[in-house]
Amino acid sequence: MSLRFCASLLVVLALGNWCSAGAQTVVITAIAPGGFRAALDALILGFEEKTGYTVKPTYGSGNGTRQQIMHGEPFDVPVVQGTYADVIASGNVVATSGTPLASVAVGVAVRKGAPKPDISTPDAVKRLLLGVKSIAYPDPARGAGAGISFDQTLRTLGIYDQVQAKATRAQGGAEAMALTASGRVEVGLTYLSEMEDPGIDVVGPLPAAIAPPTPLVGFVSSHAKNPAAAKALLDYLTSPAARIVYRANRMLP
Repeated sequence: MSLRFCASLLVVLALGNWCSAGAQTVVITAIAPGGFRAALDALILGFEEKTGYTVKPTYGSGNGTRQQIMHGEPFDVPVVQGTYADVIASGNVVATSGTPLASVAVGVAVRKGAPKPDISTPDAVKRLLLGVKSIAYPDPARGAGAGISFDQTLRTLGIYDQVQAKATRAQGGAEAMALTASGRVEVGLTYLSEMEDPGIDVVGPLPAAIAPPTPLVGFVSSHAKNPAAAKALLDYLTSPAARIVYRANRMLP
């Protein structure tokens, strides 16, 4: 039984089985980056059990979901990755509702059973990236937050051009991990919360000095059909039960 499943089950058992009167008809829509998917899917299970509400999530790339929010698509609870001044300026979220949920770091993975490289310092990461023949990471051109973050890490290390010649830009974190698991690349990088492929071993996060964890912040949408229900979901996403799930998904509450 997986750690993530156990965490989700604990949430449901801890909260009990009760529903507020008349809540069965309430549907809350949410939008979030793909790096938050595993955690949010697990938390929705407990939230629905607790309240009787139904949550319908939509997922996409970090930049893609940001653009949907800024263009005013009517999701009740938008979750934004990274900075969010532009989202507030769009007028499509209630500025005072901003709620920090968790953060997630870009990490390194290798094929299952392969030696784990040293990534404990920026210099060690630089040696690794210059020494390997191939890497994969999510394509920043597609709006992938992990890819955008890793491109900045390469520039910080001063090795962007050297690494591009050996890099495969994957269509998301799952594909980067699949390429790593298959042995087609030596090293894969994406958000730690997306490292679910059974064919990989997780080495760990990149040092914060060159790859600060990416924050995730939730809002009540200005277009929310039921602002109180949207706020209830945000409150749940910061509860003690939520912290269990975040940690199980390699996120920092």
